[in-house]
Amino acid sequence: MTTAPERAFVVGVDSGGSGLRVALARPGRGPAGEVRIVETVSSPEPVPTGSGGIDAGHLLGRLLPAVDAMTERAGGGAVLAVAVGAAGMATLGDRLRAELPGAFDRAWGVRRFALAADAVTAYAGALGQRPGAVVAGGTGLIAIGTDLSGWRRADGWGHLLGDCGSGAWIGRAGLEAAMRAYDGRRGGSAALLARAEERFGPAAGLPGALYPRTDRPAVLASFAPEVAACAAAGDAVAVGVLEHAAAHIAEAATAVVPSGPGAEVALTGGLFRMGEPLLGPLRAEFGALLPDVRDVPAAGEPLTGAVTIAAALADGSLRLPEDPRLLHITR
Repeated sequence: MTTAPERAFVVGVDSGGSGLRVALARPGRGPAGEVRIVETVSSPEPVPTGSGGIDAGHLLGRLLPAVDAMTERAGGGAVLAVAVGAAGMATLGDRLRAELPGAFDRAWGVRRFALAADAVTAYAGALGQRPGAVVAGGTGLIAIGTDLSGWRRADGWGHLLGDCGSGAWIGRAGLEAAMRAYDGRRGGSAALLARAEERFGPAAGLPGALYPRTDRPAVLASFAPEVAACAAAGDAVAVGVLEHAAAHIAEAATAVVPSGPGAEVALTGGLFRMGEPLLGPLRAEFGALLPDVRDVPAAGEPLTGAVTIAAALADGSLRLPEDPRLLHITR
């Protein structure tokens, strides 16, 4: 392994639909094994995506000055490695792959660079560089696993083709149950109908309010906490929605978890802050489908994962497998 200079840094980046976050960190680990982050900055404005994919120039225009300012505030020093986690990297990351390595070399003399799918940085934040599986859940949902020789993924196909069990999926199912109650059909929930009308207005106007929206997945996901609240209050339809969601989540984890004894699975993302109405049935599903797999808490978030990857690149200890679509490495 190479030894990092005393006054040196690594940079981790988390770019997604909720904005851009950047962390400046010291290479290596602290005494308790923690990532030693010096400072973070964030912006709620996401990096735009155009016909050529994710806008590399826009990302660089915000990232480079932010890192320079943080480095100056920290007393100066060299940047040894950068890891960027980007939502949509697999299909929309061609400009990032083409432009970022040269830009970091020119700006900081950095040759060690990782471009990762946001699922991979979520994995690294949750489990570090151990084999296992991670389910990242929020508006969407994806499961990713590795035995350190390659990656396996399940779902993450968006709210029209998948993301089963996600916030958008739960919200849509809850709104369907509300509309069933409005129509007088079986499977409806008066409690969910009341909450839907409180949030969105009269039920008959819901299609017109929802369908033209370009942020439909986020709007659907905004109703998921209402489903959880109705489930916690004992509404049988809402309970059934969350039980069905838990089954989907466990199935995704089962599809990617590596075989063998001692496998671990972690959950990360805002979906799992929904609490016991979802976590209770999810524990039951894991017990049925993955009885020999340990459910462990996520150690950190995707930004922590980006820093973990950058620090491993800096000292030559990266164990996570390279993949042109999921973890692209430049040395």
